[in-house]
Amino acid sequence: MRINLLEDTWEQAVPHDQLAYLRRNAPVHWHEVPDDTGFWAVTRYHDVKAISRDTRTWSTEIGTAFIRTQTPEFIEVAGLMLLNMDPPKQTRYRRLVSAGFTPRTIARLKDQVRRRAERIADSVLDKGGEVEFVTDVAEYLPLQMICDLVGVPEEDHAKIFEWSNRMVGFQDPDFRTTPEDGEIAAAEIFGYCDGLVDERRKNPRDDILTHLVQAEIDGDRLTREEIDAFFVILCVAGNETTRNLIAHAMNALIEHPGSYRELAGHLDDERLWHTATEEFLRWGSSIHNFRRTATCDTELHGRRIAEGEKVVTFYMSANHDETVFADPYTFDIRRDPNDHVTFGGGGPHFCLGANLARLQITCMIRELLRRFPAAEHAGPVRRMRSDFINGIKHMPVRFTTAA
Repeated sequence: MRINLLEDTWEQAVPHDQLAYLRRNAPVHWHEVPDDTGFWAVTRYHDVKAISRDTRTWSTEIGTAFIRTQTPEFIEVAGLMLLNMDPPKQTRYRRLVSAGFTPRTIARLKDQVRRRAERIADSVLDKGGEVEFVTDVAEYLPLQMICDLVGVPEEDHAKIFEWSNRMVGFQDPDFRTTPEDGEIAAAEIFGYCDGLVDERRKNPRDDILTHLVQAEIDGDRLTREEIDAFFVILCVAGNETTRNLIAHAMNALIEHPGSYRELAGHLDDERLWHTATEEFLRWGSSIHNFRRTATCDTELHGRRIAEGEKVVTFYMSANHDETVFADPYTFDIRRDPNDHVTFGGGGPHFCLGANLARLQITCMIRELLRRFPAAEHAGPVRRMRSDFINGIKHMPVRFTTAA
């Protein structure tokens, strides 16, 4: 089988056939990349989890989390971001920022998330039920919540959305203007955050940005550059990925109308909504993969991996590993257990915002199903051209108030 796990493939569809072949026959596969160095593709669930936890052997600080080799300028900026750090640097940074994302903190946001989801669902009703789901629904809740959390004024929400699209959509011509546009967008977000940091130092508020400015452990504080970098991560990880998870969740329900009807008929069944949300996450993993770099010569499944070589773990493949998930290609809203790796394979890079993402997905989908017992595609679904983000960029949907 010809294996191609680069951006053109993912734009067409998730390459489940290729990933299944690799899990069976070549769980550690050398993948060439045109005009760049190649990488080892790791596709089995337990290998993904083991690599995620072993930061001594597999580094994210060397290079970046992306498959392709980035410019020195991009690597310098990316090195300030949590996802491109190794312990102990990553441990120290995570300790300083994690207080803003405790389960107790997220629980306090539940009413706010539900109210915003209600307003968005009402706007769909006002439009007669026919919407461009990504731009009319999916983008709003995560964008509004992240902007609320860091205190971005309403009039600047659109800027944050545009910058985050350009940062992660640099492989998609619908989002970039030049090959360097992702770097430019990152610089623009940094500059914008600088102004917010200055304002919070003068006028503290009850928001995460103020917490970052004031955070201190044993006399250690975040630098301005580190705060700027975390703001970028919030804009991308908190906005872009959750938006796509919401879109994939609705797409899955439309493609599985029996599950749609079952959820719509059990709006107050918290256990069902819990298992359904976990299945949304497994089914529509928002990040295709995460790259590490070998820190020493090593071996995995008989393949010799040299120090400095790229090793890429594929989350979508792990989430469909037949040795872990029964009937992995069946969308099952009652699947339990469901120990997916959508938020990472564990270890230091497990997603800080996992509980907030779960809350937003559940609230948004539930409020839509509360108003609309049925839905269908009103046009073709278009995927993002990216070998990093599992994005849906266009999805026309027709909701109906009659079952």
